[in-house]
Amino acid sequence: MPLTHVLEPITIGGMEIKNRIFRSAHTTGYGWTFGDRLIAYHEARARGGVGLTVIEAVPVHPSGTSTTPTPNFWSGVENGDGYRRLVDSCKPHGMTLFQQIGHGGSALIRADGDPPWSVSDIPGARAGIVPVSMTKGMIDEVIAGFIDAAEKCARYGLDGVEVHAAHGYLLNEFLSPNTNKRTDDYGGSFENRSRFVREVLSAIRTAVPRDFVVGVRVGDDVTPGGFHSADALRLCKDLEKGGLIDYVSVSLGNQINIDRLFGGMYEPAGYELPYSEQITSHVDLPTLVIGRFRTLEEADQTIRSGIADMVGMTRAHIADPDLVRKTVEGRALEVRPCIGCNQVCVGRVTMGAPLGCAVNAGAGLEEKIGDAHVTSAATAKTVVVVGGGPAGLEAARIAALKGHRVILFEARAVLGGALRYAAMAPTRHGIADIVDWLEREIYRLGVDVRLSTYAEIDDLTAEPPDVVIVATGSAPRMDGVQVLTPGEPIKGVEQAHVLSSADVFERQDVEAGKRAVVLDDLGHYEAIATAEYLLNKGLDVTFVSTKPSFAPQTEWSLMGEPALKRMLPKGLKVLTRMRLTEITRNSVIAMPTVLGSYSNMREDIPADYVVLVSHNRSIRNIADGLAATSLKVELVGDALSPRYLQAAIRDGHLAAHGIE
Repeated sequence: MPLTHVLEPITIGGMEIKNRIFRSAHTTGYGWTFGDRLIAYHEARARGGVGLTVIEAVPVHPSGTSTTPTPNFWSGVENGDGYRRLVDSCKPHGMTLFQQIGHGGSALIRADGDPPWSVSDIPGARAGIVPVSMTKGMIDEVIAGFIDAAEKCARYGLDGVEVHAAHGYLLNEFLSPNTNKRTDDYGGSFENRSRFVREVLSAIRTAVPRDFVVGVRVGDDVTPGGFHSADALRLCKDLEKGGLIDYVSVSLGNQINIDRLFGGMYEPAGYELPYSEQITSHVDLPTLVIGRFRTLEEADQTIRSGIADMVGMTRAHIADPDLVRKTVEGRALEVRPCIGCNQVCVGRVTMGAPLGCAVNAGAGLEEKIGDAHVTSAATAKTVVVVGGGPAGLEAARIAALKGHRVILFEARAVLGGALRYAAMAPTRHGIADIVDWLEREIYRLGVDVRLSTYAEIDDLTAEPPDVVIVATGSAPRMDGVQVLTPGEPIKGVEQAHVLSSADVFERQDVEAGKRAVVLDDLGHYEAIATAEYLLNKGLDVTFVSTKPSFAPQTEWSLMGEPALKRMLPKGLKVLTRMRLTEITRNSVIAMPTVLGSYSNMREDIPADYVVLVSHNRSIRNIADGLAATSLKVELVGDALSPRYLQAAIRDGHLAAHGIE
């Protein structure tokens, strides 16, 4: 279907924006200043065709900042030069720049160690610290911070500001009855609870030039007794009537259900729209929505339906900065897909690390690596890639882009490696999108793909290639060794009913009505995927984890809690801080991971199947065999060390990029 709306310009306030695609504000963690890394990150998306970027939220006051490195306006680092460089780098490409400004309230742990400021003394759901209830003097001080931030944005050459009044941060805490327990002029009635927001926007509107755009971000917090779409609409109508805003940006969720902010691959495109359109359909100003949109076709359909005027595609542009340009040029199939895994974008930032991307090795490193840095090699070489998982596919793609002759051997009849199993899990089919894209790309680039073919050492040495990239992956470790008790492997692992996750997905012969125990010694998504697959097959499942909590490595990517919401109603039983000591024919024996006086406690759990999910072991036989030859050999992905998708793609990218 032709794109009828999304590429059309739009005017917000007095500012014309070249198309209807925007990137919503998102924390990058690239530093306290607008340095080269942050500028290069935004410039790449400007060059790729984005119409509008809302820069990550900047705290307007010291009491509203967190430990994650984020530029600000008050720390003594002026940041003006950085902003001007950002404007100078992005404007030639036609990308409009707004700055989101806000205050973290009780949602964040303060960088200076002091207690957070908030509307009342209700502890933040994630920070867990009792905040200081703000006095009128504190409120006036924060309003002054908003004024100062907006004035600086206008002075530095930005096109507008967006006031953050959603997601459980300070302004939203004043708005929500769940957090606002005040009895003064800022609490109680809706008019009083919205007073702070109105004062902030009124002060900003008075302070900045009339053609400087001012917007607000709102949304349904999806919590009982909280701030909902009807409340947000009422607020927006009041602000619109007062001439205080030029647009409305709508989001979803807060700190209690933060997974709603960053819907993973289990959510469909536009998952926020049922809430958003309750606001956007009744606002006369331009409206912006988000919700895991990945293609211009999806965005176009949303705008065409009248739900919104602009559509956010933030994670999609982390995965591929050139999404708009490629699509406009008729190369939509070449757009690298966001798979919604949240592992390196949301996950790393939640941990306080810099933003990256599982499928795009160059995300956040635009100064140094990525497709924009791939140039033709001085001399075309013959490159053999052994293994067609994500590491091997990315290596083959980059080597082919550089002009090398690439031969890829894959022992199986299909490409994709372990990701093919991962995609068989409930709600995880989208993870195969990156495999499908890589497969299309290597065929498009002319890679010689040899499926169902083992790469024999004799064949490789008969006509030696210039480089061999070994991407043979890893295999489940079924020796019963657990991380906390390496000297006490599980007894009975040799029995036929003891399986790996790969066995479960490959064989697909488990019987409904049977009992299964899934041991998670890894803490990532693999055990969740296996347990949910078995539950959906009709088995009774007990999830035993050696970790202190349920799949703790998924907490950062916000995948664990949604999985529990799906599985607990189906009868999943969860035991944490437990290890297996023995597997019998019909049960397993579990004991606490804590040693000492508790070491004699045990629990017998009935089990017809036992699935062991632990750290894999690298498959290195061909690499070891080639070590005695003169061939240049490089190991990547799990063949080097069993890790995760982002490491596999990064390894493959860098290995091939270095072949000149």
